[in-house]
Amino acid sequence: MPHADTPILVGVGQFTEHLDAPDYAGLSPVQLATKAALRALEDAGPVQDLLAQLDAIAAVRTVGDSVAGPLRKFMAPFGGSDNVPGSVAQRLGCAPGRLIYSPACGDEPQKLVGEFCEQIAAGSCRVALLTGAEAIATQRKAQAEKRQLDWKESVPGRLEDRGRGTDLLKTRHMGTHKMEMPATVYPMLDHARRARLAKSREEYGREMGAMFARFTQMAAANPYAMSREILDEQQIAQVTDHNRLIADPYTKAMVARDWVNQSAAVLLTSVGTARELGIAENKWVYLHGYADVREQGVLEREDLGASPAMALAYQSALQRAGKTIQDMQYLEFYSCFPIAVFAACDALGVATDDPRGLTVTGGLPYFGGPGNNYSMHGIASMVEKLRQDPGSFGIVGANGGYLSKHSVGVYSTAAPAQWSACDSRELQEMIDGLPVPAFAYSPEGRADIETYTVLYNKDQAITAIVVGRLRQDDRRFVAISEHGETLQSILAVDPLQAEIFVRSYGIGNRFAFSRASLEQQFPLRKPAFEDSYEYCLVERRGHLLEVSINVPDASNALNPMANEELSSVFDAYLADDELWVAIITGVGDKAFCTGNDLKYGSSGKPRWLPKTGFAGLTHRRGRHKPVIAAVNGYAMGGGFEIALACDLVVADRRAQFALSEVRVGLLAGAGGIQRLTRQIPRKLATEMILTGRRVDAETGRRYGFVNVVADEGAALACARELAAELLEGSPTSIRCSLELLASSEQYSSIEDSVNAHYEAIDKLLASDDSMEGVMAFAQKRKPEWKNR
Repeated sequence: MPHADTPILVGVGQFTEHLDAPDYAGLSPVQLATKAALRALEDAGPVQDLLAQLDAIAAVRTVGDSVAGPLRKFMAPFGGSDNVPGSVAQRLGCAPGRLIYSPACGDEPQKLVGEFCEQIAAGSCRVALLTGAEAIATQRKAQAEKRQLDWKESVPGRLEDRGRGTDLLKTRHMGTHKMEMPATVYPMLDHARRARLAKSREEYGREMGAMFARFTQMAAANPYAMSREILDEQQIAQVTDHNRLIADPYTKAMVARDWVNQSAAVLLTSVGTARELGIAENKWVYLHGYADVREQGVLEREDLGASPAMALAYQSALQRAGKTIQDMQYLEFYSCFPIAVFAACDALGVATDDPRGLTVTGGLPYFGGPGNNYSMHGIASMVEKLRQDPGSFGIVGANGGYLSKHSVGVYSTAAPAQWSACDSRELQEMIDGLPVPAFAYSPEGRADIETYTVLYNKDQAITAIVVGRLRQDDRRFVAISEHGETLQSILAVDPLQAEIFVRSYGIGNRFAFSRASLEQQFPLRKPAFEDSYEYCLVERRGHLLEVSINVPDASNALNPMANEELSSVFDAYLADDELWVAIITGVGDKAFCTGNDLKYGSSGKPRWLPKTGFAGLTHRRGRHKPVIAAVNGYAMGGGFEIALACDLVVADRRAQFALSEVRVGLLAGAGGIQRLTRQIPRKLATEMILTGRRVDAETGRRYGFVNVVADEGAALACARELAAELLEGSPTSIRCSLELLASSEQYSSIEDSVNAHYEAIDKLLASDDSMEGVMAFAQKRKPEWKNR
């Protein structure tokens, strides 16, 4: 006899709305979620009694709410509820004490089941309703018909919004190299598995097709499936006009179907409450074991074709249930893409043609993939299977991200000997402690392809992405190519383990099958000045170079093209032996530079930064010629970072400085945080960084990042005077002094720094200028510097 506190699933509900159904009503996600919730309540029994006892409603986050706020209008053009569980509660006519909105990702339904089972067992919750829905098919139909729907709702009351929870799934580096969407990452994981198994493209394609053909048979028998079409291996794997390639090796028939109108719900309570409410025991389903484990970051995984976290989650859930995979009569493996199923089969030693089947729904490509809520359907379908086969066991695996987050549950109508909560912290520590391959963010040289994919736009290959290993040190890297010849080559032969050449550029890492091909695509230009520039003015004044940012209509804010242009200017400055000192300023009297051109940044156009950084200065390595900033107005955000990257700063009395990024939701990522904390007292720097507060020129001089405060309108003239002082000295001495200064910063103690050996000193003592300076002093004449 189970204890009264033992948690149980007592009601499940699913609802699907087909576009071609006679009763199609075009329901919103909230309306769909309410339909499933009502069915779950009705499935359990006394609806009004259950609603009176309902403590919590948790809704799984919609796809539209799973993106950053500014992008939501594109993903959810018709709006939505500002309190999804509250909207469901209003429609049900109840007022539970807690309303929860889950993070994104497909593991959330199973995680919520585990969480609320724990709360019910602990006595902090009597009855909980979990629900979720998507109406993407209706949304797209209306968009295609140019109809405007109104799904906006505002519901008062406290909402426990747990946020998107997707911040650690992808990195900026992944985004730079097109590894953003699931359909661009998962195919690389499948090719990595194919490489490990040493299978050909054709052989692996047949295996994917054969496995998923059995899924279509299950979907065809499921009344809630979006597709009832039974497909064979060839129809799934073969590329046709109706089954185009999405991303190699995936055809359209192999990827999750998001054109859905689907909802599912689960009702949980305790044995004691179920008895009080008269819920029949043949409705009860127990959670025997569960686990939640997060995988390493995609590019941190030693084997990209496997998932140790998934394996650990499955094994732990079974162990806690006191069962093995052979004891499971029913299997529900997450199936957004083939690798998700393959990884589960590999981890559990299950054949892809296991007679039990690998899904109880029909899988995401055929049953349907309602965003983050698919596994709620998996759990609901599993409950129905287990009720029909009393005493049997089933296992549900849920996956989120890029094979990143795993939640597993073992279920049965048979009561466990004793309920116990499952703590996954030790499992997570094991995953977190796994070795991580060394990584190269800026790779260069010969390399081998570890895995890859080719992205398609309709029937046109547009981008190849590779993860590879450098020959020289085995560091992993990621690179892309959009070059026609390279795309043809990667499609012509199996590229796994092929030799390539990779190089890093400001736009990201690029690869080709030969050095010559890459150099033809991106020719190395000899540093030289152009006759004219679009975004800056350049003037030579003897040994002095003056560079003026010339975008006054945008307050001298910089877009990627302006940064590239300035980078080429400073390349030419550093390569010209006749130029010894440079000044950078801004055209006009209002702004030196106000940072990134945010208008351009919000346009959706490509964004990048040259490897030398903002204005070609903030990330530049080995610059040993002096640059003076003549700050003639606002130096905000990236503009201040330019000034901080310069060796000397002359500021107009009206100048204003700020690392203002926090006020527009950014951070000073072009060296501002690192340089300001080294150039002024840390507490003052931290205050400026965290508040975005402006300081004037005199405050900057007092703090220590401004050398000279000039009269109004005289910053450039004053900078020229300072430059003239520098030009009095030996350019070789100045260059070597800057080199020694940079080299000395690696030492933490003065003693180590003073006693270190510096090549800069050797260079200086061997120079003509060193001898000329001594001789000129002895002969009481002005030295004639040769800059050598």
